[in-house]
Amino acid sequence: MSQEQIRSAEKALAVGTWTITLGAVLYSVLTVTPLMSHHTPKDWGWTAPILPLVVDAAVVIVVRMDSTLARLDGDGGRWPVVLRWMTGAMTVLLNVGQSALDRDKVGVAVHSVAPLLLIVTAETSLAYRRAIAAALAARAARERDERAERERRQEERRKQEREDRLADFARAEQRDRERHEREQQTAREQREHEQRMAREQRDEQARRDAAERDDRQRRQDAERRDRERREREVSERERREREREQDAGREIERLRKDLLAEPAVKERLPEEQARLKVQDCVVARLPQRRAADLTGWSAGWIASRYQELRSTEPPALHAVRSTEETTNPTEEQAS
Repeated sequence: MSQEQIRSAEKALAVGTWTITLGAVLYSVLTVTPLMSHHTPKDWGWTAPILPLVVDAAVVIVVRMDSTLARLDGDGGRWPVVLRWMTGAMTVLLNVGQSALDRDKVGVAVHSVAPLLLIVTAETSLAYRRAIAAALAARAARERDERAERERRQEERRKQEREDRLADFARAEQRDRERHEREQQTAREQREHEQRMAREQRDEQARRDAAERDDRQRRQDAERRDRERREREVSERERREREREQDAGREIERLRKDLLAEPAVKERLPEEQARLKVQDCVVARLPQRRAADLTGWSAGWIASRYQELRSTEPPALHAVRSTEETTNPTEEQAS
């Protein structure tokens, strides 16, 4: 049931209760006033309505306070109960008093309807209100429990969401940390690879440099050895040249002495022998006249041979070669 329906039912209960109460009060005043008029001094007849009004006011107070306490789920103790039953009994007695004095049973029954209805309505209204208050309290308790349960579930859901977010954050942080570690590992491996490649390149460059230095040293050593060998060869050639020149000079001198000591021929030598003899004279630097004496050929022929020998090859070199071929053919072949 909705709150609107509950308020509507409470409103209907209140309207019905106050309608019965006001009707019973009015009927009681109209019924009790004649009775009080007969039992009140004549000069005080105007006070006859006061007693039913007082009793009915007490009834109104009881009904109103019971309604309020029922709404508040309160308990006034035993005095409200005493007041409620005392006013009810007074109302019944006042309403049926005149009929009872007249011994009118029907009148007693008729005049007891309104006060009894008021008493029962008050009790019923109180019971209804307490039942409604209890139902509302139970409903409020259930709603509180449901709200507490919803809040608990929401709190658990929020807690679970927080835990899920924390778990997601932890997983994301773990993934970031693992990715960072992988990146660091990759960077470290890359640096190590680059350092290893650089070391290998340096080592390779050092090996190449060492090989180049060794090659350069070997080339320098070979060049030095070749230079020393050439220098030795040149020195040896120069020495041999000097020795040859010295030998040639000695041979030329010896040849000169021999040719100068050789007597002049009386007959002309054969041309081949004459050519060799002219060659010896050229080498020994003898005059053409001495060559003519030694060969027996004419001065013109001798001059022509001198000219040929001097134009083709230096006589001294020819003499040296002839001397070496004659004196030391093994050494010439070895060189």
